[in-house]
Amino acid sequence: MRMAPGVLREALVDVDAIAENVRHLRRLTGAEIIAVVKADGYGHGAHRAAVAALRGGAARIGVSDIDEALALRRQGVRAPLFAWLHAPGASFAEAVHHDVELGISDLDQLLRAGAAAEGDRPAAVHLKLETGLSRNGIAPADWAQVFSEAARMQRIGRVRVVGLFSHLSNTSLDDDRAALARFEEGVVLAAANGLNPPLRHIAATHAAIALPEARLGCVRIGIGLYGVSPFDDRSAADLGLRPAMTLRGSVAAVRRVPAGTGVSYGYDYRTEVDTTLALIPLGYADGVPRHASGRGPVSINGRRFTVAGRIAMDQFVVDVGDHPVAVGDEAVLFGDPTLGVPSARDWADAADTIDYEIVTRVGARVPRREGGS
Repeated sequence: MRMAPGVLREALVDVDAIAENVRHLRRLTGAEIIAVVKADGYGHGAHRAAVAALRGGAARIGVSDIDEALALRRQGVRAPLFAWLHAPGASFAEAVHHDVELGISDLDQLLRAGAAAEGDRPAAVHLKLETGLSRNGIAPADWAQVFSEAARMQRIGRVRVVGLFSHLSNTSLDDDRAALARFEEGVVLAAANGLNPPLRHIAATHAAIALPEARLGCVRIGIGLYGVSPFDDRSAADLGLRPAMTLRGSVAAVRRVPAGTGVSYGYDYRTEVDTTLALIPLGYADGVPRHASGRGPVSINGRRFTVAGRIAMDQFVVDVGDHPVAVGDEAVLFGDPTLGVPSARDWADAADTIDYEIVTRVGARVPRREGGS
């Protein structure tokens, strides 16, 4: 397949796949979906991912921080938005003004959220409970105090408690069930303090699929939104999900070389026989992991090859042997493996990392082109 003239590199984002992944997970879980588009939609583009997820039936959009939420508001997203990670001492005034729901991890954040209320517009909050992940979240010793204060502030119109939430470790089903049990203790204590918010959520994609009792009527779907599996032993296809991103580049140069030719920096790779080398204009500046040097898979003209030598900042080389390859041919690094191309998981294995990182790290220099099926 030939690339369009003038295109060095691009990431194709299948928005229909995102929408269908949401529909599938709604059917599977029977739960309200919070579609997580943090980190620029895991590299796919936060706005396009949010729009596609809402089209697929997501009820809310989740992001990491307030700046991400405000950017979506500026781009016209009007659905409920939820942001949960805040800088120390951050002001919540702009978030409240733009109807951004706030994740609250301690009493100080709760008080600052209440102080940001505008007239008859209370700060909408989700109280995060620490249940064993040892990150942010209200410590169990502080639950009663925070719940009592949240109930008081809700009575006087300073806050509106939308939800209680936490996060699981995905270590094992037993570990996750233990965390869920701690969370349920918090839910009971919150109710005893007069808090019965409409939402409870603890499951992300992994638990939403593997631990039905953790669905609680609302789940946060991040990596599953993009058709990437959170399981080591089950592929996206096994889960009924379709990968949304295809990363590809044009073959920028083709060179016939004799045996013994060194390739790329350090000559970690030398050709064993007379062969053809193809240059692909993607490198670690574009998010292609340098750790995958000599191991990363690439599909060109329907055949799979391996990166030859070191991945450089802007480019890498593939030894294609005697197979016909020409300048302008399409080189696919990863996409939907059911179509015969490598997957993000293949690149993660080559780089000793996880496929979450592979899709999220695709750099800003790579143009995103929106597509659908």
